[in-house]
Amino acid sequence: MAIAENKPERIEVRTTPNPRASLRQTAVAEDTLADRRLFRLDDERWQAFQDVLDRPVADKPRLARLLAGKSTLE
Repeated sequence: MAIAENKPERIEVRTTPNPRASLRQTAVAEDTLADRRLFRLDDERWQAFQDVLDRPVADKPRLARLLAGKSTLE
């Protein structure tokens, strides 16, 4: 008796090339990072990570401009 394979569901949407490319890139990134759910750091790198998280918030004008604009999906 053969075992049926689970297949991802198909979604059909008409769109312009930009959102389609974004969706494909997201799918590739998701597959690439799927096995990266656990990150191990030695003590020195863990402390460096903690130091970055503890830094005061800095003003990021370029990021503010980016987030103020339309997204590729709009």
